[in-house]
Amino acid sequence: MPPLPISMEEAKRRGVDRFDVILVSGDGYVDHPSFGAGVIGRVLEDAGYAVGVIPQPDWRRAEDLSALGTPRLFFGVASGNVDSMVNNYSPNRKRRRRDVYSPGGRLLRPDRAGIVYADRVHALFPETPIVLGGIEASLRRFAHYDFWSDSVRRSILADAPAEMIVFGMGERPVLEVAGRLSSGEEISDIRNVPGTAFKMAVREWRSSDREGRLQIPSFDEVAKDKRRYAEAFCLHHAEQDPYRGRAVVQPHPKTVIIQNPPATPMTTEELDRIYELPYTREAHPSYHEEIPALEPVRFSITTHRGCFGSCSFCALTHHQGRIVQSRSIDSLVREAEAMTEHPRFKGVIQDVGGPTANMYGMACSLWKTCGACADKLCSPACPTLAADHSRQLELLRRLREIPGVKRVFVSSGIRHDLILADKSAAGDEYLQTLTRHHVSGHLKVAPEHVSASVLAAMKKPPRNVLEEFLRRFKAISREEGKEQYPVPYFISGHPGCEIADMIELAEYIRDHRLYSEQVQDFTPTPMTVSTCIYYTGIDPFTEKAVHVPRGREKEIQRAILQYRDERNWPHVREGLRLAGREDLIGDGPECLVPRGR
Repeated sequence: MPPLPISMEEAKRRGVDRFDVILVSGDGYVDHPSFGAGVIGRVLEDAGYAVGVIPQPDWRRAEDLSALGTPRLFFGVASGNVDSMVNNYSPNRKRRRRDVYSPGGRLLRPDRAGIVYADRVHALFPETPIVLGGIEASLRRFAHYDFWSDSVRRSILADAPAEMIVFGMGERPVLEVAGRLSSGEEISDIRNVPGTAFKMAVREWRSSDREGRLQIPSFDEVAKDKRRYAEAFCLHHAEQDPYRGRAVVQPHPKTVIIQNPPATPMTTEELDRIYELPYTREAHPSYHEEIPALEPVRFSITTHRGCFGSCSFCALTHHQGRIVQSRSIDSLVREAEAMTEHPRFKGVIQDVGGPTANMYGMACSLWKTCGACADKLCSPACPTLAADHSRQLELLRRLREIPGVKRVFVSSGIRHDLILADKSAAGDEYLQTLTRHHVSGHLKVAPEHVSASVLAAMKKPPRNVLEEFLRRFKAISREEGKEQYPVPYFISGHPGCEIADMIELAEYIRDHRLYSEQVQDFTPTPMTVSTCIYYTGIDPFTEKAVHVPRGREKEIQRAILQYRDERNWPHVREGLRLAGREDLIGDGPECLVPRGR
């Protein structure tokens, strides 16, 4: 089946004179289940709607945004797969030179793309509803700290002329909104769809029924008072469960933002249907240049959604949620079999995974009735959480047996603590199988740090768990006669991390002969716990003060993590002297850097 139309010429070839829904995206259009516009477009099409896509319009040209005419139901506007500010700027706030979601990597996306596109669409089509979606709108649905302006910004719904946000994984909410608009309802009357947020006039809010709704500190309060900001974050964070969450209300100067509870998790059957829609796994044929983000995932398979890890620096709790939703093995096998018929397929499935690869098939007995626990985070030590790898083992075995499949890689990061926590035979067998069949020479793990205090701030497992995992992985690799290496992901500059903690990590990298290329300088992105701490200096759950590295210290921390790079040596020496660790400067085997000239 051809991709969705991006021009009226394509629409007419399909017999479409007018679209029901037009999607405006900051990404180049890729018909693939890893790309937001591709998924939502196919889901709407599968439900019988005529859908067009306007990818990466020049927002300064009216003809770009009016090329597909006026949709019958609504415009769906999204910045793309990534928040436009994260996409456009480095952690040092420097403009990136390349956009991997654009043809040829060209820079075509405006800053704050959701607002910019919505403004222009509204100016051209003032009577047509606009629904915001995607990661940018989802994670900016409340007042939030914006790292790039170093300020607290209003909800994106207060700044953009849109009527609604579909937040999280939006297939079910967007279908309900489309169905109700199609049946004649006004968008202003659609206020009870789980997984959506809407706005209400201040005057109406003052006289409305507030039962079942939690009001959190207003924009004016959180913009002026960091403690009130932390309080607001703690309150709305606690309501992001589809079973026990309440509607959350945040007043703004000219409007009131109301977030409904999240959508309930997708069933296995629903997920199977979504991922087995007829995606071409190609960029739109009108492009003459490759879209760089496509190639690493073209032949990847998404096994599940959701992550119960609750890492402080990750926004998945507010987007996909803590409840893992897994596809069926039969569906995943069918998807892989269909891949073998693709003309570009060379026999390699690039990845089988999700937010955390080895959470596939794992479940808590309480999730379907009570949701995730309100008073504690999910942990492999919890008796109601089944940290069992047997289902993933069966999946990987069946994928390996498909004719035409030569290799199946697990390239998504894994939770090493879950493997050790699986006390059944499947735990050891999973690591052995992973090492034997599914590692391309390097195994991605994400310990993020080794300092006990920093790991606690990040909500990551302790250092001894990593060491036991690495010991087992290396032993199995030797037994298999394979030269394979772990590739750990580390973060520098995270709240709670001091220079002494980074030195401890650098010494660990030195002693274990690890590579530190996979380094991320902490970036405060909207709606994470870590970002709340970065802005306020307060843990929102304990109300205790937390050290936050900034400016020069943040630069020094990143340099220490990459101490082998000669360009970083001046910063490393400065950090070692500040921490009283001049013993690590010199020519000895324990030293991190040589003495300066």
